[in-house]
Parts: sequence; structure tokens; C-alpha cells
Amino acid sequence: MTHLRRLAAVMLASLGLALASPASADAGPGRCTGSFVNPITDICWSCLFPISVGGLKIWPSSRPDPSNPTLPLCLCGLRPGIAMGFWEPVRLADVSMKPWCFVNLGGMKLDPGFDIGFRSIKGPSAIGGASQNYSSWHVHWYAYPLIYWMEIVTDFLCLESGSIDILYISEIDPLWQDSELTAIINPEAVLFANPLALAACAADCVSSTVHLPVDEMFWCAGCQGSMYPMNGNVSASIGHVQASRLVLSRFAYKLHRELVAWGTMGSKGLCGKYLMPVMRKQQYRFQATNPNPATKGRYACPPIGAATTFQSAGQVIPAIGEDMGYLVWRKRNCCAL
Repeated sequence: MTHLRRLAAVMLASLGLALASPASADAGPGRCTGSFVNPITDICWSCLFPISVGGLKIWPSSRPDPSNPTLPLCLCGLRPGIAMGFWEPVRLADVSMKPWCFVNLGGMKLDPGFDIGFRSIKGPSAIGGASQNYSSWHVHWYAYPLIYWMEIVTDFLCLESGSIDILYISEIDPLWQDSELTAIINPEAVLFANPLALAACAADCVSSTVHLPVDEMFWCAGCQGSMYPMNGNVSASIGHVQASRLVLSRFAYKLHRELVAWGTMGSKGLCGKYLMPVMRKQQYRFQATNPNPATKGRYACPPIGAATTFQSAGQVIPAIGEDMGYLVWRKRNCCAL
């Protein structure tokens, strides 16, 4: 009964926030749009899998999964345990060209009343004889430990605890606005700003689409483009889905570089989180929640860099659905009791 009451409260809160926000009703060109994420129907629950014990997948899945520690038993200090591997929904992200647009909070727009962070999309411009668009995006990052606060699994120390909260707003970050200032946290970008390094990303594109991204090619975001600069300025914008996924990948990398986000996968993650200033792309999956939730199918929660050919259909609605929302799934290896 406790679980049922908790579930009812969550659904009522979701409905209340959705009805309380007038932004969606006023949807139109230039307006913030979106819908509150329903924790039941808008989640790709099959993205939890596979679940493994050591190298054995006890709950298999057709979705690609990075390698897990081979041995089923582990030891953290003097505490023995079982080496578990699973995927956990831990963050929500708004990705929009409109400042202060909270897509996953029902399309609510919080205008502070001063000119800051206004972005745009421009193009096409002729570069090297080809047509190329430019776009610029903002990101809002939420804590969203869904499994924990819904109490789907109780007394499991491996789960991230907490409640829904806004952790980061890019509009007030000067490094997110200016590509020159961004060089403070990614000075190595100059080494990969050449045709050869960018051409090599084709291999990462294929690997990301077929299986998993190549972590060693950390400067690549697969089929989406380059991880540099670590901000919301996309110089080669193909469409809303491609550009927003590239920006979200860069943002996740930025958090790792700033030591805000840490590593949770592999043998090093069994006894707790660890520093990962160079992000391993295989640690994340991005599931679309807005404008249309991707809740099933092979490409519902693809890894970083996977081709958007099979993800773009129905994901952008002109004028009333151009603000993107994502649920971030994170690979976790943990020494469970």
C-alpha cells in the first residue's frame, strides 16, 4: 500500500505541474514548449537492461552494453559483495535554443527580466561550397533518481538517492556562451581542430550506431560531430535532433571535465564513484522525452554518437515542438551486498 500511495502522489504531482504551466497552451513560434515527464508512460523501462552479475547477464537485452567485471564476487575494503551491472535513469536535460525554457517542466519559461543567453539558428551559409547551418543551444540539468524516489527497488545501496532538483542552468555560465572562454577547460581542442582528426570520427560514428562508441576517440561525438568546443555552439547543425544530442554530449563531457560528474562504470566503479575528467562515452544513453517520448524500440535510448536517422522521425514538430528534452541513463557497476 505504501508503494501505491507513493505512485499516486507522483502521478498527481505530475498532473498538477502540467496543468499549472500555461506555456504549452500558448505554444507558437518562439514560445517555450514541452510537457512534464510522466514517470510511468514516458520512460523506456527496457533501457534498464541488461542486468549482469559479474560477466554473466542475468537479464539480457538486445541493447549494447559495455563490458562488466568478470568475477561475480567483489570486495570493498573488508565488505564482500556481488558485482552488479545495470543502467539507471539519473538525470533529465532540457536542450533548447530559447533561454530559460524548461522543456521537461511542462514548457515553463522563467524569464528573469534581463537580456542574457539568447540563442539562435542561422543558415544556410556556404562553407567549402556546401550549405551549412549554425545553431546555438542552452541546457538545463536536473537530478532525477527515478528508481529511488519511486521506491521500485528498496534497500539497494547502489542506487543514487535524492529527489528531483535543478542542478545546472547554462544561461548563467559564461563558459557556455563563449567558445574562446571555453578553451579554459578544453585547451586540447586545438590539437583536434584539423580535417584528419574530424575524418577519424567516421569510425566512431559507425561503431556508435552498430554497437558502442569508441572511448579512445574522446574528441568525437560519433555521427553528431566533434566534442569540441564544450559549449552549445554547433557550427554544423543538420537538424534539431542531431544538434541537441551533440550539445547534450558536450555538456556531459563538460561536467566530467569540471569534476562535477564522475565515473560509475567498470571495475573502478564497484566500490564507488571515481574521477573521470575524460568522459567515457559508453557510460551514457540518451532517451528522448520531449516533444515525443521514445519508449520502445532499438533506438529508444541509443549511446552517444549513434546515427539519428532512426531517431528523428516524429521528434520535431515545426513551431510547437522544437524544444528537446532527454532522460539520461547511466551505466553503473557496483559491489552490492
